[in-house]
Amino acid sequence: MQELNYWLTTAKMPASPAQQLPESADVAVIGAGFTGLSAALALAKRGVKVVVLESETIGWGASSRNGGMVLSGLKLGVNELISKYGPDLTRRMYEASLDTITCVERIVKEENIACDFARTGHLEVACKQAHFDDYARQVEVIAREFNHQLRIVPRNELRDEIGSDIYYGGMVDEVSAGLNPARYVAGLGAAAMRAGAAIFEHTMLQKIDRESQSGAPGFRLTASRGSLRARNVLVGTSGYTGAATPALRKRIIPIGSFIITTEALPDAVARELSPRNRQIYDSKNYLYYFRLTPDNRMLFGGRAAFFPETDQTIRQSAEILRRGMISVYPQLRDTKVEYVWGGTLDFCFDIMPRRIRGARRGHGDLAGTEDGGVDRGREDRQSVRGDSVPGSAAGPVQREPVVPAVRGGVLQSARLDNLEQLADCRGQVAGRSSCWPRCQARSKASTEFPANCHLLPAS
Repeated sequence: MQELNYWLTTAKMPASPAQQLPESADVAVIGAGFTGLSAALALAKRGVKVVVLESETIGWGASSRNGGMVLSGLKLGVNELISKYGPDLTRRMYEASLDTITCVERIVKEENIACDFARTGHLEVACKQAHFDDYARQVEVIAREFNHQLRIVPRNELRDEIGSDIYYGGMVDEVSAGLNPARYVAGLGAAAMRAGAAIFEHTMLQKIDRESQSGAPGFRLTASRGSLRARNVLVGTSGYTGAATPALRKRIIPIGSFIITTEALPDAVARELSPRNRQIYDSKNYLYYFRLTPDNRMLFGGRAAFFPETDQTIRQSAEILRRGMISVYPQLRDTKVEYVWGGTLDFCFDIMPRRIRGARRGHGDLAGTEDGGVDRGREDRQSVRGDSVPGSAAGPVQREPVVPAVRGGVLQSARLDNLEQLADCRGQVAGRSSCWPRCQARSKASTEFPANCHLLPAS
């Protein structure tokens, strides 16, 4: 078994040309993943001068490491969303989640990105009878409020969808899709550069300072390869957010998500495991997500370890995920696992994806990704819409989806209903296991963590 991202063995990342940082840009984008590159592509096509700063290489983080699931919906269930935000706002959010799938599909077609995009639909499987009973309520609400049809699959018909007998039923949405995330992010990078965006790899952002020039507001960005001035800044660094953006960093929790893939399976075995080639995830808080790859490997992921990826957590996660895979598919007991890898995603306190407008006008941050996917931030499904860029050559940028998130890998995650377990674990290590109640109480009134919270990474 190799500690290697399987997707990267199937893709070649574009190389950014060697060049000096320009003195200025209309928009500086931090992070060359799905968020940063799709935003850079949309802006560059409108004549905006865009510079992308990436501390590693194109697609190095979660964007190449996730499960490649492009799913509908959000992390929270529709009934909970309606109770929190009301039917109108929930309807808009749900429609945005559907728009992101269309957005990804449109980008793939327009930019001719060979990433195996296919509308295979997704299947959510119920781990308890109560979970299955809730599916019927969700389907009714989604049909009535959002005019979107999902299908209930009772237990006695589930074999038509999945080669496993451990679940109590399922729920299918036919509009969801799957793709190869490494090829997709590679295609985004190439497309952004063709459109005129300048991408600077191995360029670590060190700080952002407010700076005016000739009375025009803007920012001075200092990086490892120099500095530049930008009118606007978009930060899309997810679980790899660093000290250069402290306001964003203190609003998120970096959490590890891990994936294994098997050897290529015979066609008959692959059809038995997933007869309709769905993107599949279960109903647990700490869920599993799984699918077939285009070459018939079983990809199986989940929150095997909470903490960001290290050699130790990756090795431990491989065995945990293998046991989980066999519990779902006993027929894979003797199948070889060939690849294991991990990545880091971010969660917000309220389990919702966010576009955070900085305290300084023109400085925007994106937070709240998911594990398995490409379309959302449902541990990786929201779109981010472009705001106007004052002073750009193209004028105002129209509001339309430009940043598809991804769900189903290092972009779709377990719910944080049981975040207390994580806090207790780290609190005991730090000798501060009693701090969670205070943090939990604070979360009801704030989306920020206390500065000394042990859930935050060390500065």
